[in-house]
Amino acid sequence: MKSIFSFDFKYFRGDLFGGLTAGIVALPLALAFGVSSGLGPSAGLYGAIFLSFFAALFGGTSTQISGPTAPMTAVSMVFIAEIISRFDGDVEKALPTILSVFFLAGLLQVALGMFGIGKYIRYIPYPVVSGFMTAIGVIILITQIPPSFGYYPKEDVNYVTQFKPQAEEIILKNILKDEMKEDILVLEDFKTTIERAEKITLDDIMVEAKTLAGKNASGVIGTIKTLPKIVSDIKYLELILALSTIFIIFGFKKITTKVPSTLVALFVVSGVAIGFGLEYRPIATIPSGLPIPNLSLFGSLGIDTFSSYIFTAITLAFLGAIDSLLTSVVSDNMTKTVHKPNKELIGQGIGNSIGAIFGGLPGAGATIRTVVNINAGGKTKLSGMISGLLLLVILLVLGPIASKIPAAVLAGILITVGIGVMDYKGLKAIPSMPKDEVLVLIIVLILSTVWNLVYAVGIGLIIASLMFMKKIGDLTGESLNIKPLKNKVSWDDEKNLSKILKGEVFIKHIDGPLFFGSTSKFTETAKQIPDSSTTLIIRLDRVPYIDQSGLYALETVILDLTQQGKKILIVAATKQPKYMMERIDIIPDLIPENQIFEDFNSCQEWLTKNQGR
Repeated sequence: MKSIFSFDFKYFRGDLFGGLTAGIVALPLALAFGVSSGLGPSAGLYGAIFLSFFAALFGGTSTQISGPTAPMTAVSMVFIAEIISRFDGDVEKALPTILSVFFLAGLLQVALGMFGIGKYIRYIPYPVVSGFMTAIGVIILITQIPPSFGYYPKEDVNYVTQFKPQAEEIILKNILKDEMKEDILVLEDFKTTIERAEKITLDDIMVEAKTLAGKNASGVIGTIKTLPKIVSDIKYLELILALSTIFIIFGFKKITTKVPSTLVALFVVSGVAIGFGLEYRPIATIPSGLPIPNLSLFGSLGIDTFSSYIFTAITLAFLGAIDSLLTSVVSDNMTKTVHKPNKELIGQGIGNSIGAIFGGLPGAGATIRTVVNINAGGKTKLSGMISGLLLLVILLVLGPIASKIPAAVLAGILITVGIGVMDYKGLKAIPSMPKDEVLVLIIVLILSTVWNLVYAVGIGLIIASLMFMKKIGDLTGESLNIKPLKNKVSWDDEKNLSKILKGEVFIKHIDGPLFFGSTSKFTETAKQIPDSSTTLIIRLDRVPYIDQSGLYALETVILDLTQQGKKILIVAATKQPKYMMERIDIIPDLIPENQIFEDFNSCQEWLTKNQGR
């Protein structure tokens, strides 16, 4: 604990400037991610405050600046929309369930760190990450088209009216479900049902219809389906504000990178809109005062939530871990330091858990904000904590002013984020990538974009793993060759033996792990040994690992050959394979200890003395 709360004030000046600069850069992004998520700008701001402070305090990367990020927001956005629709569009009723899943994701990150999983994150295949990141960019770009054009499906009366029949049907179904729970639904008497149905107002129907309209128009597919309405109902002022924001963000970078262009765009475009009294749509009101913990989330942490949304929580936990540790590597390269991956995961988990309690979006280490912090002089964890405190001050002092920011400005900011987050390196490499890796990338990209981010990543990992295992199995199978000694030898230390023993002795070379992916090839090559041979040498010099499938395949081959009266010699078995063979008594029951050799020279001596006896 002492090491956690010890602070190095030697670099306080640099940490102060780094934290303040990173906090200023984080402000517009936090607001934009909050609006995009569906929970409002305050959720993004709360997430940035608590995650930045506590991830820095407990984390393992000195200069890391954490907060809501594009990948985490994209996953959260889909999940939030699903939960809100289940609660008939009532955000307040859905919020405890949403926050309970965010809290669970934070706890899972702490568990990942405590169990030392951080070092394994880097083994996730690049095509999966590339396809996912590009999909995130595509999702953000497409879903920000409606607010950039000033179109909000729930406010389009003509569009919402289309869903009235479906809304009436759902309301009636809900009445029947309630009566079933209350045990008052009787076939002979629908009096209660009729009475409740008569109390349904037009407003009730329209509320449900708005929920259905919003759900139908959400996501990539929903946005594409409503494009005709978006274009026909375009509000040119909103479009001009969004385009002006995009233009300033990209254009100002060409002038200087010392001042964050996103912040410049936010101040300039918002200032013009507010100053000239333009009739634009502002973001949702940001509550003033200190954030209040939402303890109702603990009431939603039950078996139902766990069983229904565990995969979402796992996805958020792992995605946040990957995002954070990649940023930690960037930080290490810039500062010539070495981060502690497992400690970083614990810090991120604590930050996300506390952020969830206060209604914040989950996030991760943010690369751009971390780079800004380092360039501005940040050296220690104080910089990340200062960044969080600055955002808290902005919330307390400037909350009412921030509530006047045009929604189209934040949509423009998010469009630039979407453009920046896509993995252009991976896309450019497609022509030169192996076909199987291209397939994985495209599958993850398409499924993530049009279906489900959570399932897409899982499917991508499964396909990539299966392809990898097949490839390793094929490569190992190619090395499972059998050669008589009279032929040209494969390995250098076998040269002197071929003239003496001619075709009586065969050698089986195994080059690589013997596992379930290569057992079929292994048993096939074992059948190549002719009846005239008397001895088989199995060389395990280059076999670092044998799994259970490989072990039983080896046992079967040895058993078959010994029953045919052939001698089996094992050469240079490494520690793990030898242990596995001893564990199921291949050694010494099938192969005596005197037929196990540490190297080929000792095997050669034994053959010279015993062959032909």
